[in-house]
This record gives sequence, C-alpha cells and structure tokens, in this order.
Amino acid sequence: MKKFLLLIVFFSTTNLIAQSTDSKNVITFEIEAPQLDTIRKIWVYTPEGYKTAGKKYPVIYMHDAQNLFDASTSYSGEWKVDEILDSLKQPEVIVVGIEHGNEKRIDELTPFPHEKYGGGKGDKYLSFLVETLKPHIDVVYPTLSEAENTTIMGSSLGGLISFYGALKYPEIFGKAGVFSPSFWFSEEIYKFVEGREIENSTKFYFVGGTGEGEEMIPDLKKMYDLLKEKGLSEENMHIKIVKDGQHNEAAWSREFPEAFAWLIEPVTSKMIFRVSK
Repeated sequence: MKKFLLLIVFFSTTNLIAQSTDSKNVITFEIEAPQLDTIRKIWVYTPEGYKTAGKKYPVIYMHDAQNLFDASTSYSGEWKVDEILDSLKQPEVIVVGIEHGNEKRIDELTPFPHEKYGGGKGDKYLSFLVETLKPHIDVVYPTLSEAENTTIMGSSLGGLISFYGALKYPEIFGKAGVFSPSFWFSEEIYKFVEGREIENSTKFYFVGGTGEGEEMIPDLKKMYDLLKEKGLSEENMHIKIVKDGQHNEAAWSREFPEAFAWLIEPVTSKMIFRVSK
C-alpha cells in the first residue's frame, strides 16, 4: 500500500501536455489560507443555470482538485467529476475541489504523523476548510449549508482526512465519501475513533479494491466494525469491495457515481460488504 502514497505525493502540475477537459461549469479562484500560511487554488463545479434557478444546493468538498476535473492538471488521469455530474443532471450539487499543497500534501492530509513519512498537520488543513473556505463558499454560492447537506470526499490520503474530518466536525460534515483510505498511515486513527463520541447521524461510504495491496480491505473492515461497536447504525454505513480494484483515478472515477448517489440521495436500504465483479 505504501508504494501508492509515494507515487502520488511528489509530483508537479507543470510539464503536463494532456488537453484540458474541464467542463464549462467549472471555475477556479484563489483564496488566502492563513491556517496553512499560503494561497490555495480552489475549483468549483456548479449546476447549469444555478445563478437563476432560485434554489440552493448540497455541497461536496473534495481534495486533490488537480485530479478531479481536468486531465491537463492531473498526475495520472482525472476523476471526471464534472463530466459525470453534467451527464447525471439530478440530483444537482455544488462541488468544491481543494488543490493539494504538492510537497506539503502529506502534511495537510494526515491527522497523525508517520515515523518515516512525517505528516500529521491535517487539523490545520481542516481548520482552513471549516473556518475560511466553507464560510466563503456559503456566502458566494447558493448552498444548503447544514451538515446533512455537506459531504467531504477524497481518496487515499484524501480518504483518510475525509474520514477524520467527518468525525471531528460532525456539525459541519454530515457525510463522508472515503475512497481507498490510507488507514495504514497511523494506528492513531483507530485510537481516535475508539475515544470519540460518534454522531449516529453521520453517513460514511467506504470503497476499496482487492488490487490495492494486502492492507486495504482488512483495514476497511476493521474500521467498519469499530464504528459499529461505537454505535453507528448500519443504515449510515456502506462498504463496497471492488474485486481487482486499483489505487488510481480511473478506479475512483468509476466508483464516484454510486458513491454520489448513496450519499446525496436518501438511504433506503442496507448495502453492506458488497463485492463488485
């Protein structure tokens, strides 16, 4: 599993030659991130005609924005979030993508440090989301700002920080899309859950592939069982195991529509330990 971390952390968005593929419904802006002592580029996907629709929308906050919307800025392919949502039409949402900090990515997306890889500054990153970015988004865009309409989602280290963020800020993030989470990064994440009072209203969508190394599926099941022991209802958790699923953007793109539907639409049935062939 650790090899995947090293492949995706230390890269630059320069010298990329892929053609731009971002939708006309995607814009970018920069915002000061005092918690991180930097200026951060943000990508925003909005529904068609949202300015004149006269309604408000759920919001999904996603990490690693360089890989979400545009092949020309991605390291190894894009999630195609904008194309997928353009084609789905309903339900309509706003997606806020936060660019990672390149060489600071490990620091920002890990809540606890690793003895070899460092990191552990995820609280500052989440403070930026909660204290600076979300208030800005809620002012500028017509959002449904309550936790029940706010999702945090990501993959790998982004899956780890999404899971942690939903637990630390249940009053902000009522739902979490946890793709191929790097739970291996620190055993402290399990201790954090053990000592945490879990909000039974929080919803978690877990997905991982059997082709992602020996640790991925056992770690997912371990966390699922721990949450159940802490009292989180099975109706609020979905865990999907993808046979031969890989640790890359193509795999996460394929899983995004189902995760999106489960998290955004009302949950009507239990979907536990489902294996996709």
